[in-house]
Amino acid sequence: MKLRFSILFHFAICMVAAGPALAQGTVMTWNVEGVKREALVFSPAPAALAIKHPLVFVFHGHGGAMQTASIGAHIQTLWPEAVVVYPQGLLTPSKVDPQGQRPGWQVTAGQTGLGDRDLKFFDAMLVTLRQKYTIDDERIYSTGFSNGAIFSYLLWAERGKTLAAFGICAGRLWPPEQLTEARAVLVIGGEADPVLPFSLQQQSIEADRQVDHATGPGQICGPGCTLYPSGTHTPVVTRIHPGSHIYPPWAPPAIVQFFKLHKHP
Repeated sequence: MKLRFSILFHFAICMVAAGPALAQGTVMTWNVEGVKREALVFSPAPAALAIKHPLVFVFHGHGGAMQTASIGAHIQTLWPEAVVVYPQGLLTPSKVDPQGQRPGWQVTAGQTGLGDRDLKFFDAMLVTLRQKYTIDDERIYSTGFSNGAIFSYLLWAERGKTLAAFGICAGRLWPPEQLTEARAVLVIGGEADPVLPFSLQQQSIEADRQVDHATGPGQICGPGCTLYPSGTHTPVVTRIHPGSHIYPPWAPPAIVQFFKLHKHP
């Protein structure tokens, strides 16, 4: 399983590494309970800093890094008006890496041995970024791939009041977490995913639809795309492809387009 995950992870990076050239960004650091934490931050041009800006958190997958995530997702090139943050995970044990030799994110609140370190990191980042930039509190978003998508689900469950919408790619809501806040979500998944079986992703999509009051019939919105409307303006949109555990090259523009449509409900 480790080898297969590694191959799939690097395959995903290869698919997206051909994206546009990027500005360098700024590495910001935090001390969270004695541990140095880092994130690569891209901000709008200085002349635009006086206006309110969307804030987008982008979480890499297990074994990833903030630099490669900034190349793969390149949200900053698609939404230059936004403050875009690529946090760096710490060494984290997981089902594919039980010894915790690669960086990643906690998947549940109170996860054994992790002390909610990543939820606390998110809280610390949010405080600093609100101080440093003029952030539009109605437009704070989270997205991620694989373990980063699972952590985005955790943020929905534990910090849902703060966030406006979510972009999930190859992720799931990890038991026993429960969603209680209705929020718009775009879910991207592969039917042939061998790392996170698609059936588990589907279970999370059903949980999304329940909390978002989007339980009616779906509407076709493009190839592999289904829109589940919501009376609370928190729709669920799924974009399902026949591939495996990958971050498709069309994912970043789809996520940005979705976020632009949805403020905090």
